[in-house]
Amino acid sequence: MSDYQYDNQTVKGFIVSSIFWGVVGILIGLWISIQMWAPSWNIAPYFTFGRLRVVHTNGLAFGLGIGAIFGISYYIVMRLTRRPLLFPRLARFHLHLFNIAITLAALSLFAGMNQSLEYAELEWPLDIGVVILWVMFAVNVFGTVIKRKEEQMYISLWFIIATVIAVAVLYIVNNLAVPAGLFKSYSVYAGINSANIEWWYGHNAVGFIFTTPILAMFYYFLPKSTGLPIFSHRLSIISFWSLVFGYLWVGSHHLVYTPLPDWIQTLGIAFSLFLIAPSWGSVVNGFYTVAPEWSKMRTNYLTKFFILGITFYGLQTVQGPTQALRVVSQLIHYTDWVPGHVHMGTMGWVTMTVAASIYYIIPKIYDTEIYSEKIANTHFYFVLVGQLLFSVTMWITGIQQGALWKAVNPDGTLKYTFVETLAKNYPYWQMRTFAGVIFTIGMLYFIYNVFMTIRKGNALAAAKAGEVR
Repeated sequence: MSDYQYDNQTVKGFIVSSIFWGVVGILIGLWISIQMWAPSWNIAPYFTFGRLRVVHTNGLAFGLGIGAIFGISYYIVMRLTRRPLLFPRLARFHLHLFNIAITLAALSLFAGMNQSLEYAELEWPLDIGVVILWVMFAVNVFGTVIKRKEEQMYISLWFIIATVIAVAVLYIVNNLAVPAGLFKSYSVYAGINSANIEWWYGHNAVGFIFTTPILAMFYYFLPKSTGLPIFSHRLSIISFWSLVFGYLWVGSHHLVYTPLPDWIQTLGIAFSLFLIAPSWGSVVNGFYTVAPEWSKMRTNYLTKFFILGITFYGLQTVQGPTQALRVVSQLIHYTDWVPGHVHMGTMGWVTMTVAASIYYIIPKIYDTEIYSEKIANTHFYFVLVGQLLFSVTMWITGIQQGALWKAVNPDGTLKYTFVETLAKNYPYWQMRTFAGVIFTIGMLYFIYNVFMTIRKGNALAAAKAGEVR
């Protein structure tokens, strides 16, 4: 089967789009990290922290994350089903609509149109656009899988299918709203029910956007890039079903010590602890896959990205359930510890795995070799150091915040004013910006390497075309 039949144009389009939106999101992230310790960097009304922060999260989650998931999932689905996409023109239209939707989303958030729901800020017309986008993706994925020429369904397909179904249910249920105009709506949920639904969505959006599709990439590209078969298919299937079953119950661990009924809080905590097992099933599977030739960690740059990525996933999936425990939650919730936890996942696990997948795909679809392995290795060390500095400084800030907020005098009054606790954060927030700069430099190496690989591939294709004439 030729590469043309695999509709690589759509895959290329999504990958380039996701890189573009990733750059926008990262630069805005750097800006708002400066705003934390230099308030003069807030430029009212459009470039204040309140508006830029949601553009940052939506740009990276939906622009970079979802864009890469669409493109890389199409790449994986075609090859695991051994057939082209069932509706290639629909996939191309999907790509154009995706970029239009992300552009409109960014503009609407800059303009202050916001539902005030975490990770679900978009107003109702854009919510409808997101659902249409997701239906187009689902039609192509399910249609291609149903018409597949390969009888067996490899584990990556299961993770992609779970992503398609779960995100659709989560997004629609959480975003049910009553429009009060073209740019304003009100959620159909209220009070503690609203909070419960929001965090059922919020935590599972992380699970089914930043976990299951990224595991699909990990399970597909790790064996491909190392030349080593996955250690255990049985373990991967057991991990998959356990993870999907467990994830849907844990959202309430964000609502410990709230008016939510105690049994629902306890259920969330119990399933959070349960999730360590399936998560580490994939971690162990990854490590044992590379174990026969551990030297590839020195000689194969892609192995470094995938193994460090799954290592951060493993750390993340111990830290997350630990945070759910009441004794830990009462110290670190609502502090900088939580964004530190999220950034270890997004900057470590997600970015490393997505970048490595793109490093694998781009040379394949341009029929060439990577432009520079040396630059790829430099990229790796910059993002590794940047990510570690970033997370560690936020964890320290979070523990400090929690301890200072809880400190009381012998008579029971608070020992520190809020302003006193705020001033102690500044050195760590400045270090966080420094770490963000290091991480961004690493990502610039990545973009340069991908751009030069594409250029190299185009030059080779032009040369071959000239020889044919």
